[in-house]
Amino acid sequence: MDTDKLSARKSICFPFDELTWDVVAALPRDTPLVLPLGTGYDFNLLADQLGNPARIGLLPPFPFGWRGSGLEIPEAVFIPYIVNLLDSLRDDGFTRVFCLTPQGFDPQSSQRYLLNVERLSQPHPSSYAPTTFLPPDSERGKVILIPIGHTEQHGFHLPLLVDTVIIDSIARGTASKTPTRSWSLPVTPYGVSTHRSSFAATFNAGGRAFEDFWGAVIDVLSARGFDRFYLMSGHGGNTSFLVNVVKYAGERHRRIFCATAFLHTSGSIGAAALDKYRTSKIGGMGHAGELETSYMLHLRPDLCQMERVVDETDFIATPDYYMDWIEGGSLVANPPWDDDSKTGAYGAGSQATAEKGRLWLEAAIAEKIDHVEQIHEQQERREKRRNEGYGLWGKFQGQ
Repeated sequence: MDTDKLSARKSICFPFDELTWDVVAALPRDTPLVLPLGTGYDFNLLADQLGNPARIGLLPPFPFGWRGSGLEIPEAVFIPYIVNLLDSLRDDGFTRVFCLTPQGFDPQSSQRYLLNVERLSQPHPSSYAPTTFLPPDSERGKVILIPIGHTEQHGFHLPLLVDTVIIDSIARGTASKTPTRSWSLPVTPYGVSTHRSSFAATFNAGGRAFEDFWGAVIDVLSARGFDRFYLMSGHGGNTSFLVNVVKYAGERHRRIFCATAFLHTSGSIGAAALDKYRTSKIGGMGHAGELETSYMLHLRPDLCQMERVVDETDFIATPDYYMDWIEGGSLVANPPWDDDSKTGAYGAGSQATAEKGRLWLEAAIAEKIDHVEQIHEQQERREKRRNEGYGLWGKFQGQ
């Protein structure tokens, strides 16, 4: 029997992250929402497990971290990340929230985190789609790209998956153009949003859980002999926490080079491209504005609803605090988003075009390629000094 037809007859599974936040806000609160650990599950079986409801919302799968995933993180670190994501849905009033796990995944060391988590289990996804996310040993010496997106509101005209789609495209483009210099993990679609309560469907992994998780990823990979890492974020809310991850990693692993950057398309190459092609004034690219909308018109035009664009540039700005893609001023703050946006957008999405998105994607990939080469140069020059006994390295040589 045709699987798709069987699924359609039982339940309609819809991709949650392709919706806009206002559509999620209007969903019945008893709609089952499911966060899968990995891919390859049987959705017919899932429908049966849930009692064959009319609709099932499928969240973007979490790619790795659990026991058996190929890149395993200690349960005490992994579980809080997942629980915080599910709590985001419960905070929005959803009453049927589930984590779909491989059969045999039964956390024991973190039971206190699982008291309010409903789990559904199926045979391990590897029986459908065998894969591993741990870089093979042959990739040692390359820069390990770690793309991290997010699932959050992007106004009325863009879906929740914007940050993930964009950084995934940039990471894939970088890896494909530098196959002997870099290797990419799969994109992770969940990060940190400290404005979670302002707009429905915005997730928050929690700053501490986020830092602990990505620090553990670096620990695991470093222990396997990888020594160059680039944490690439598609979401501004991740930035300050990734800076902390980089600092912790450098303190724990003195012979690696782990780096991050403020978003994408924001270094010297990206900033020049923004200035060259943008038509909006400063304030037009804060969030779901000209830049992100252009990217999506190029990458996923099928998910853009340009008839619903609302330009919002009425951010409360002062000389040292304002909102644009490359933020300016010396003040760092985090006031409620409700102060500055009625729809969730910061910027001029109406000025976006697919051609701008193509040009900015090219610039973003060129920028990341340049960063890959700089990470290689940093690690190689630093290792040379260490091996030559530079400064205090010489004092401790042979110990």
